[in-house]
Amino acid sequence: MSNENKTIHEFDLSLICDYFSNMERQGPGSPEVTLKALSFIDNLTEHSRIADLGCGTGGQTMTLAKHIQGKITGLDFFPDFIKIFNHNAQQLGVQDRVKGIVGSMDNLPFQDEELDLIWSEGAIYNIGFERGLKEWRKYLKTGGYLAVSESSWFTDERPAEINKFWMNAYPEIDTIPNQVAKLQKAGYLPVATFILPETCWTDHYIAPKVTAQQLFLNKHAGNKAAEEFAALELYENELYRKYKAFYGYTFFIAKKIEL
Repeated sequence: MSNENKTIHEFDLSLICDYFSNMERQGPGSPEVTLKALSFIDNLTEHSRIADLGCGTGGQTMTLAKHIQGKITGLDFFPDFIKIFNHNAQQLGVQDRVKGIVGSMDNLPFQDEELDLIWSEGAIYNIGFERGLKEWRKYLKTGGYLAVSESSWFTDERPAEINKFWMNAYPEIDTIPNQVAKLQKAGYLPVATFILPETCWTDHYIAPKVTAQQLFLNKHAGNKAAEEFAALELYENELYRKYKAFYGYTFFIAKKIEL
């Protein structure tokens, strides 16, 4: 089976975790972009409750923790990511109010209307954009915020190679106006939308992958599945270089309104 037809979903979870645990961020983003998204959110105090869903090792969570006072719960499916997350919180001296827990996005451990802010960078695709918007809404207080980054098409038409890749990997990818309409339909007021700059991919995601790739391949020398996974990651990097005019990540900031 060629890499062109294989998606990340076909690989062993422990391999995926191992590869990305060597990176500060598990997807495109940057501290600047995290803070830009945060700048649209105005109701946070030391009593605020925040959840970072699909937090990974917590690169963006620690940025949030430096700039807001509330209590943050990071949730991720991978126990190894959460170990690193909690270690990072300790290093930063915020472990009393920033805690990582192992859990699943489709079974959140929060009460209805418990949260002032739900954050999720590059991770809502795990449950699906529309499903995430609908199911997470009940955990937010009215007037609470949702801030998610999600893959978007920048054009209505695109080359066959990149279209095929995304249709295999995540058929729910959509254009930005359609995604904003989905937010509105799910009971949110769209507050801000902006496209992540190219450096979020090149400097903060693709470049750190070079080191992660080397560590990973050294550790799993001779493991066919590991080699295939590493090759898929390189193919994804290549696709971005070729087709970045057609897709990327968009940050959506929205507020829960009464329906």
